[in-house]
Amino acid sequence: MARKKGNLKFGNEYNMGLLTDLYQLTMAASYFEHGKNEIATFDMFVRKLPKNRNYLVAVGLEQVLEYLENLHFGEEDIAYLKKQGIFKDEFLEYLKEFRFTGDVYAVKEGTIIFANEPILRITAPRIEAQIVETYILNQINFQTMIASKASRIVHAAKKAAVVDFSPRRDHGSDAALKAARASYIAGCVGTSNVLAGKIYEIPIIGTMAHSYIMSFDDELEAFRTYAKTFPENTVLLIDTYNTIEGAKKAVIIAKEMGAKGYKLKGVRLDSGDLVELSKKVRRILDKEGLDYVKIVASSDLNEYKIAELIEKGAKIDIYGVGTEMGTSKDAPAISGVYKLCEDTNKEGKLVAKIKLSEGKITLPGRKQVYRISNKNGEYKKDIIALEEEILDGEPLLEKVMENGRRLQEKEKITEIRKRTLENLARLPKKYKSINNYEAYPVEISTKLKILIEDLIKKYGGGK
Repeated sequence: MARKKGNLKFGNEYNMGLLTDLYQLTMAASYFEHGKNEIATFDMFVRKLPKNRNYLVAVGLEQVLEYLENLHFGEEDIAYLKKQGIFKDEFLEYLKEFRFTGDVYAVKEGTIIFANEPILRITAPRIEAQIVETYILNQINFQTMIASKASRIVHAAKKAAVVDFSPRRDHGSDAALKAARASYIAGCVGTSNVLAGKIYEIPIIGTMAHSYIMSFDDELEAFRTYAKTFPENTVLLIDTYNTIEGAKKAVIIAKEMGAKGYKLKGVRLDSGDLVELSKKVRRILDKEGLDYVKIVASSDLNEYKIAELIEKGAKIDIYGVGTEMGTSKDAPAISGVYKLCEDTNKEGKLVAKIKLSEGKITLPGRKQVYRISNKNGEYKKDIIALEEEILDGEPLLEKVMENGRRLQEKEKITEIRKRTLENLARLPKKYKSINNYEAYPVEISTKLKILIEDLIKKYGGGK
C-alpha cells in the first residue's frame, strides 16, 4: 500500500513530529552519533488494570498508524530544534529525511484486553522505534481509558441507549474528539460533538439548553417555536421550571405536531429525582397515547448511577453522559507503557531483553496473545506466548504495517464498534460487573516462563 501524502497536523497548526518527549530525541541523537541504530522491538501494554476495571477496550490504533505513515520533521521543526542549542547539525540533517520504516503488530481496535498483554508491537531501527513512543502512548492510553469507561456505562444501561455529552468537560479539543470516537466504539449510539461526527462519521445527537427555554417569556412558546424549526427532530427539555408542568406542555406540542403529520421524538430530564420524575412523565405521556416519545436523562451520570436508576425502575430510554465518561472520572489514567523486549546484540543477532526493576518486570521477546474460548464461544482465558509458539486459540496480534506502510485500508468505525460489542458479549458476565473485581485468567506459556528465568539468571536476578 502506497504511503499517503500530506502532513499530519492537529488543529491545522502543528506537525506531529515534535509531539514527543525531549528525552526521546536526546536518546535518538546519542544513538545516531554512536552508530547504534540496529533493529529493536518494543511492546506497548498496560501494567495493571485501574481500580474497579475487570477489562479494557483497546482503542487508538488508527491514529497511531496515521501518525507513523506521515511522521516527519518539517523545516520549522528543524529550525526550532536547532534554536535549542542541544543537537548537533549532523543529527538535525538526519531528522530532515526521517521517516518511519518499521513493522507493526497490534490487536484490532475494539478488542478486550487485560494487564501485561501486548496491545501493539513495533520492530524498527532503534531511533525510529524510540521517537514514536510518546505519541503511541498518548493516543492508545487515552482512547483505551475512555472506551473502557464507556463500555461499563453502556453495559450498565442495558437496553437503554447512551449518548456522549462530554465535550464541554473534556480536557481539551483533541480529547473531546477522541472521547467521542472511543465512546462510540464502546457502544454509545452517538455524540453531541459535531466536529467528531464529521471527522469520524459518528451520529450526532442533541436537544436544547435551559437558556433556550429562558429566552422566551413562556415555556410553551419556547417548545412550540423549537418544534416549528425542527419538526422531525424535536426533543424538549422539560425541567427548566417545573418538570411535571413541562411534561404536560410537551403533550400539547406532541398533539400539535401530530396534527401536522410529525412526531415528538422525546423529552429530557436534567435534574431532580430521575426515578420518580421519569415514572410520572411516562404516565403523563402514555395516558395521552404518546408511548412513542422517548425519555432522555442527563445530570452527572455514570455507570453506578445508571445501574441504580434501572434497579429502582426508572422509565428512561436514553442516557446522556458527559463528565464522568469523557474524563473517566473514577480512573482518569491507565498505566500503559512502551518497553524494549528485543534488541540486536554485538554479533548482529536479535535477542530477547528484559527489565528487572522492582515491581516493573517486563516480558521479554516477541510475543503473541492467544485467546481461548469454551464450547459456548465465551472467553475462558488468555495465554501470552512467544511469537514462534503455535497454541490452540485465537491469536490477537496481527501485522498491520510493514516497512512503514499500512497493510489494510482504514477500518470503518461501525465495524470497530461491532467488534467491541461482540467481544463484550463473549466475555463472561462475572467480568462485566461494575461493582465486583474478578481477575480474568491470563497465563504465561511454558517457553516464555523458561526464557524469563534464563534472563533473570543472566542479568543477576531481580525481584
